[in-house]
Amino acid sequence: MSDPHIRLAVDIGGTFVDAMELDTRTNRVRFRKASTTPARPWEGVLDAVTALGTDLSQVELFIHGTTLGLNAVLERRGGATGIITNDGFRDIFLVGRGNVPSDHMYDFRYQRPESLVQRRYTAGVTGRLDYKGRVVTELDPDSVRAAARELVEAQGVKSIAICFLHSFLDPTHERAAAEIIRREYPDVSLSLSTDIVREYREYERTSTTVLEAYIRPIFERYVDELERGLAERGFAGRFLIMRSGGGSMTSTVAKTSPTHTVLSGPAGGIVGAAYLANELGRDNLLTFDIGGTSLDACVIERGSAVAAYEAQLEHFPLLIPTYDIRTIGAGGGSIAWLDRGLLKVGPHSAGADPGPVCYGRGGTKPTVTDASVVLGYVDPQRFLAGTMGLADDAARDAVREQIAEPLGLSVEAAAAGIYDVLLAKTVGAVRQITVERGHDPRVFSLLAFGGAGPLLAPLLAREMGIREVVVPFAPSGFSAWGMLSADIVDDFARTVMATLDDADLDQIEALFKGVEAEALASLRTQGVGENDAILERQFELRYLGQEHSLMVTVGQNLDPDAVRASFEELHRARYGHAMDNRLQILNLRVRGIGRTRRPELATAPAGDGDPTRALLAPRDAYDFGTREVVPFAVYDRSLLQPGDVFTGPALVDEGTSTTVVPSGQRVEVDPHGYLLVTLEEAGA
Repeated sequence: MSDPHIRLAVDIGGTFVDAMELDTRTNRVRFRKASTTPARPWEGVLDAVTALGTDLSQVELFIHGTTLGLNAVLERRGGATGIITNDGFRDIFLVGRGNVPSDHMYDFRYQRPESLVQRRYTAGVTGRLDYKGRVVTELDPDSVRAAARELVEAQGVKSIAICFLHSFLDPTHERAAAEIIRREYPDVSLSLSTDIVREYREYERTSTTVLEAYIRPIFERYVDELERGLAERGFAGRFLIMRSGGGSMTSTVAKTSPTHTVLSGPAGGIVGAAYLANELGRDNLLTFDIGGTSLDACVIERGSAVAAYEAQLEHFPLLIPTYDIRTIGAGGGSIAWLDRGLLKVGPHSAGADPGPVCYGRGGTKPTVTDASVVLGYVDPQRFLAGTMGLADDAARDAVREQIAEPLGLSVEAAAAGIYDVLLAKTVGAVRQITVERGHDPRVFSLLAFGGAGPLLAPLLAREMGIREVVVPFAPSGFSAWGMLSADIVDDFARTVMATLDDADLDQIEALFKGVEAEALASLRTQGVGENDAILERQFELRYLGQEHSLMVTVGQNLDPDAVRASFEELHRARYGHAMDNRLQILNLRVRGIGRTRRPELATAPAGDGDPTRALLAPRDAYDFGTREVVPFAVYDRSLLQPGDVFTGPALVDEGTSTTVVPSGQRVEVDPHGYLLVTLEEAGA
């Protein structure tokens, strides 16, 4: 039998599971979709793998992106979770910051969502560190046993988050408490804040630890079930799971750090986009990912994705590395509805079950996908390459009865209105990560992917003056493709809290080296060889007295003047100015990277420039260029060749997604077979 030579990437979305196979010998890629199975999510993954027909005994690497942890929090499906902290501080998680979301700023009836942990599931123990990590009161083992007994035996808690004041400076008390509880209750899952995040801010650190404890039991079960199902089908290779902040980790590490996976699905697309930005020579790229339930957008600047070090799950903060993604509840399954005569789209979604009306699975409320059918963009007979027929009449009836007739519009005008509302929401999300961050969107290219990304991207580009839309092959599976180029990554941090001028550089260098040793050890346990390991150093800095901070990459030789210059350059780009104030180092960070072999970006021979060979039967559809129903040329993407050029109105159908090109826009096929959509005058 030949050596394993297949890589398999699988991404779970809100509606479909995408599976991408790469043959490393031939660089051939195959792609299939299967329906998401929310009740038993691993079954949808195995269904997608089965649809591909891959011989799992030939798979060397299986890499997976999932939002299982995110959905567990949103749907309150996590395990019964308790908190053990210091006496007198058991309400840290319940009180939080007391802030009101901006969209409820003047809503005097606003009530915070129910907490993940009830107060009776929290307990305080004797023991205390001060703000410098010095022991004020020794940890009392009897109080730890009593707290654990109350939570486990009286309250039925299955998972416990341990988070003590200032423990990020010294984890000794947390580790001692965990050892006591493990001896008494070996079956209880424990999450220690110092194993997850070694940073200041008690509430945020507690929240991160609680979310870890909350989702770990179901995440462990999910990964175990998936590993078992793959093994039964012959898989014996490496199993990696995507991180929210890019890169991947082994499934074993993921089971102990599930919070790092909560945004791992969208992260696959960002990793792929950063790879493409370098391969295509486009330093500035905007990712535009529309799936079944959400729209995700991110900035690729100078070939690298913009990163953040705090995420949000509902109103709960998470101190994890993540991409700076703007997400709104607007996808193919987003429901269109009327609010006192005003048309709205989302945030509620029809999801995978029952799905849009046109799926014929019991959905009754019109969605963006139903509007796409009404507008003529989606061929009911060719949906998902003809494997799933659509009930187009039912979609039209739903849009007419629930949207068009109440508003006094034709059914096409109502469906176009759904797109208009979705476009307005999209413009707002993209402006947040471009204009409001000091970026001019007109100098960016827009990378459109996700099942519905190519439907809307040309309209967004025209609305915002974006110069070019890039549509990769199989855009609905692009996030899965991006996972194939993901490195193994692990992030570590330590709080410093010193001004740059007064900091002891020798002490900081020693701290960096200690953290780097942790990063290298983590990479080694995940199978990364020493020659493939790379370490990146960063400072999290702010002007003394400010709240918000910026990340600055630093070299092996710490030069305060160079650090300040880099910070001021970033501050000017973000806020338009720099100041003479002193700089404060909040945290130092080390990212350990284990390089992996990336898939090659294939090229194809140029054609004769005439795309007529790819023409299918024309179809009437709604043209936003003229705002009327007109005949659209329809192209089979598999028959297009590099060098082909055509203009809108046109549809490019590739079975699992459709690119909509309104009049006034032009398409050129690049050497890799990617579609480049520009304004006609720009491409002339």
